[in-house]
Parts: sequence; structure tokens; C-alpha cells
Amino acid sequence: MDPDPDLQQTDNHTPAESTDPPPRMTRQQILTLISMASVNFSSMICYSILGPFFPNEAVKKGASQTVVGLIFGCYAVCNLFGSLILGRYIVQIGAKFMLVMGLFVSSGCTIMFGLLDRVPDGPVFIALCFIVRSIDAVGFAGAMTSTVAMMGKIFPNNVATVLGSLEIFTGLGLILGPPVGGWAYQSFGYEVPFLLLGCLLLIMVPFNIYILPSIDANPSKDSFFRLFTKVKIILICYVIFTLSAGLGFLDATLSLFAIETFGLSTGYVGLIMLGLSLPYCLASPLIGYFTDKYPATRSWFMVSGGVATALGFCLLGPAPFLHIPNQLWLVIAMLGFIGFSLGMTTIPTFPELIACAREEGYEEGLSTLGMVSGLFGAVWSMGMFYGPVVGGLITQHLNFHWAATVQAGLAFLGRPGRKSSDRRKHSSPDRMKPQRHVDRQTTYRTMHKL
Repeated sequence: MDPDPDLQQTDNHTPAESTDPPPRMTRQQILTLISMASVNFSSMICYSILGPFFPNEAVKKGASQTVVGLIFGCYAVCNLFGSLILGRYIVQIGAKFMLVMGLFVSSGCTIMFGLLDRVPDGPVFIALCFIVRSIDAVGFAGAMTSTVAMMGKIFPNNVATVLGSLEIFTGLGLILGPPVGGWAYQSFGYEVPFLLLGCLLLIMVPFNIYILPSIDANPSKDSFFRLFTKVKIILICYVIFTLSAGLGFLDATLSLFAIETFGLSTGYVGLIMLGLSLPYCLASPLIGYFTDKYPATRSWFMVSGGVATALGFCLLGPAPFLHIPNQLWLVIAMLGFIGFSLGMTTIPTFPELIACAREEGYEEGLSTLGMVSGLFGAVWSMGMFYGPVVGGLITQHLNFHWAATVQAGLAFLGRPGRKSSDRRKHSSPDRMKPQRHVDRQTTYRTMHKL
């Protein structure tokens, strides 16, 4: 791993000209990796336990399929605004403080969510679900925004590799969440899954206070909205939106579809959800390493992953115009296919956003990384709102097959935009450094002459 350039001495040689062996990871990097891995794992396992049993439980408590989608969707809306605001002011708040407080808030909300089965059915239950999930979303936004920003700060030249490696722990959380949640719900009832995982998240608070390094930075005067003046950033944001919309759709609708169509128990629903998480978990580090080594392939991965995701959703339903009967093996196979294609598309997006921000002249520092991380989280949250809400509406008024087909169309629409961006110059942090070095030399000579 390449250390943070801020910790290195600058000289007249670019990194490409250096013949020294790659430096070993510093203590700060190791501690940060451990912290970020623990945050990713604990946060994702708490997020993913809802899928197998909560939609069915909410329906029993008087919520419709549309309301269930809105409960999932409100989490995304609050996460959206939380990511934008916290990402903009990450330097003023402090990255470490934001992460620790985000974990603390999320742990408390997870425990409180497990006690909602004791409240009366109907409007009271639904209202409390919205309130607790909204607060939880802000905490989650703080933890994840600071995590991604710190990753970009401490590993500037290996963003995709580190992100792909951390997605192993994200995938493990997504893998273990559904089966653990489904098993605990089946064995002990509604409360135990939330109490168990809420306490796990709470343990992460002192753990991260102890091992997480502090990062000092100066606030940037760059405008957040200037990011949207670049067409390539808008196209990448659309790709991110389609990915999260597909995942949000599956969270809110897949369990009910599997229970009603195949007669599965909640425990088995959690197991078939492994088909989505496991391929993503295994593919992410390989894709991250490859796209860091060959930055020009990032656009190719995003295009190919979008097409593959569209095909997977078409066959998941399957689409009504294909006239294919419902088959459990096809659902499991397509979940695995979608999981792999999501890895192809997701991993290259964040380093591409960083490269575009630097291309626009943004300063290299925690403030810029916080804005990019906040943008990533906000767009992801938009998709997580759209997916459950619109997917729930289509499922309720038509069926799951048409809802999955709509998600396939969204993923396919991102393909032409990515192809057109291939004609543009492929920028990456590594390729831009020699140009900045030349610019600094030119500025120095000009000032010397003056």
C-alpha cells in the first residue's frame, strides 16, 4: 500500500521514477484498516438483518407493501441528507468523532427497533418505525462518510484496492445478516436479532475510539455543487443510483416474493440472499486491485457490470415477456449473477469520482474527500429510496416480475452514457500527479523570475 503523500518528503522525482521497493504499511494505515473493516462489517450486518423477516412482520402489524417500502425508503432519504451535510463539514466536525458518534447512534437505534413489537399495531407502530429508522440513517451516514473519506486520505494511490478489500467485510456483514437474522427471529422472536446486533455495534464504539487514528485537516473553500458541472460525474452518479436502487428493491420485496411463491421460511429466505452477497464479497478485492493497476479499465467495468446487472434482473423475475416459469434455482443463480455484476460496477465508481474532482481543480485533502464521499453516499441513498418505494408500488399494483424488469431497464440505461465517456481522457490520481508536479515547477520558476 502506498502511504499518504502528506507524510512523505517531496523531491524532484515523481513516484513513477522511483526504483525503491514498495514501502510497508505504516501503523496508522494498519489501525485505520482494522477500524474501517470493523465499521463496515458491524454496520452492514445490522442493516441487512431486516430483509428476511421485517417486511412480513410489518404486514402483520398493519403496514401495507407500499408502507414497508416507505419504511425502507425513509432510511435512504435521511441517509442522503446526512451524507451531504456531514460530508461537507467533516473537517469541522472531525472524521474520528463523526465515525464514533455515528456508530453510537446506530447501535442505540438498532436496539430500539427491536422493541417496536411491543407497541400497538397500526399507526403507532408505523410512525415509530419511521422515526427510529430516520435517526439510525443519520448515524449510519456519519460512520460511512467518515470511513470512506479517511480511506481516500490515508490510501490515496490504492483507493480501489482498499475499497475492494473492505468490501469483503461489507459482504460478510451482508452475508451473515440475513441468515443470522432469519434464524434468530425463527428461534427467539422479533426482539433478539436487533438486541444482539445492536450490542455488537455498541462494542465497536470503544474499540474504534482506542485504535482509530486522528486526522487533522484544513477546511476547503471549494463548492460542493461545482462537482455537478462535470458531465462525467453526473453519469457516474447515475450508475451508482441504479446499483443502490436494485439492492433497495431486493431488500423490500424479495423475501415476500420468495415466501409467497415458493413457500419458504424466513430462515431459508436468509440463505438464498447469500447468493447476492457472496459473489460480491469474493469479486470486489480482485476488481479493486485490477482497476487500480489498470485505471483505464474502470469505464469498461462499469459498462459491462451495468449490462450484466440488467440481464440478471430480467431473469430474476423473470420478465413477463420472456414467458419463463418461476423456478427457485433460477432466482438463486440470478442473485449470484447480480452480486458479481454489482462488484464490477461499484468498485471503480469512487476512485473515478475522486479523479474527476481533482480534474476539476479541487484540493487534495480530507475536505475534498469528504465531499466526494458525501456525494457517493447521497446518490447511493437516492437509489435506496427509489428502489423500495417504487419497487413496492409496482409489486403491489402489478407483481414482482414487472418490478424486477423496471430495475433491469434502469441498469441498462446507464450503459450508453458510460460508453460515451470512454472517449474522454481517463484520469486517475496516479496519472495526474506528474502533471501537478510540472505545474508546481513551472510556478516556482515564474515566481523566481519575478
